[in-house]
Amino acid sequence: MPKGLWITLGIVAVLVILLISGYNGMVTLNESVDSYWGQVENQLQRRADLIPNLVNTVKGYAAHEQGIFTQLAEARAKIGGAQTVDEAAAADREMSSALARLLAIVENYPDLKADANFRQLQDELAGTENRLATARKDYNDSVRYYNTKIKRFPNNIYASMFGFDAREYFRAEEGTKAVPQVDFVK
Repeated sequence: MPKGLWITLGIVAVLVILLISGYNGMVTLNESVDSYWGQVENQLQRRADLIPNLVNTVKGYAAHEQGIFTQLAEARAKIGGAQTVDEAAAADREMSSALARLLAIVENYPDLKADANFRQLQDELAGTENRLATARKDYNDSVRYYNTKIKRFPNNIYASMFGFDAREYFRAEEGTKAVPQVDFVK
């Protein structure tokens, strides 16, 4: 075989290896993003599963506060039905708002705050909120890494060839950064 043919075959082999390696790397990163999103969904579901127990405990003390129970049920249903990151984020914001209102109502019922079952549920919910915040951060970190990888040369060529698109971040809605005002004075 002529020397030029060997050089051409060597270059083609290197390019094929780079293409396969780049593709496999993007598949791995894409799966990582999906895995982290699964953790966010897992924590959203855990929180949604705690809500009925918390609501039933509070209902015994605050039966006239029906509006908050309806809002919590609707937010819980939206979390279960979310299909996209944006839908899940919107449902998460509604759930957080409803929970904040519920906990503000609880302040008006000292016997409820002293109830062991309520305290346990409140502690579990606080732990879940912390795990949810961590899961959101991990998801966004993996999206950042993935999006950066598919936008860099030469990966951007592979990404466009194989249909790897940028992923959505889990974002807070405008206004959610403001500290809510809670007033327990009637």
